[in-house]
Amino acid sequence: MTQAIEDNSISIRNVQKGYKIGNQSVTIFDNLTLDIPKGDFVAVMGPSGSGKSTLLNLVGGIDRPDSGVINFGNTRIDTMSESALSQWRGSKVGFVFQFYNLMPMLTAAQNVELPLLLTSLTKRQRRERVETILNLVGLSERKDHLPSELSGGQMQRVGIARALAADPVLLLCDEPTGDLDRKSADEILEMLQVLNKEMGKTIVMVTHDDSACRFANRTLRLNKGQFIEDAPLKSAA
Repeated sequence: MTQAIEDNSISIRNVQKGYKIGNQSVTIFDNLTLDIPKGDFVAVMGPSGSGKSTLLNLVGGIDRPDSGVINFGNTRIDTMSESALSQWRGSKVGFVFQFYNLMPMLTAAQNVELPLLLTSLTKRQRRERVETILNLVGLSERKDHLPSELSGGQMQRVGIARALAADPVLLLCDEPTGDLDRKSADEILEMLQVLNKEMGKTIVMVTHDDSACRFANRTLRLNKGQFIEDAPLKSAA
């Protein structure tokens, strides 16, 4: 008997999203439609305030559209209850932030373990999972260090390890290299590329960095509330 392959594609249909600022209504998305196939690595670019982070919040179930439909595979997430949405996020989605969002009083290992405290894993299972993930991101020897004892690139590796703790299928990265020097940024981007190509993680990455886009499969740029895809680059001979 053949096991069905889980559909983890993202489908956004006719989404409207706006905010109130004082007495003014600001429209972010007007009738947005977008598909992100399972296993894609998408770089999202656009001016500040154009809605890039709003897209991540909608796809990750942190925010809801005013109207329209958002499907993750066969699951419609925009109509889920808060408790069901929280459970879905915990098992399917990992978030990576520009400024790491690490707990300063916790070690690298303890920061990575945080999402696992909400699971049914035993203490030993959590410890083994944390050791495996820290080894994956090359930080086994720094597991007992506090964030203040780590470089920016190392802190972001801890952030990625924490995002991977529950083995999500989707990684949402909001300016993951925005606070890093070029060398550290490229190391983080190479790691994301490996997670995409070798581990099959679907990645949506918001960035201001044009050079970061070469690590993604494709680049989407915001234009008047819609995403326009860059023409694919020709591979070097």
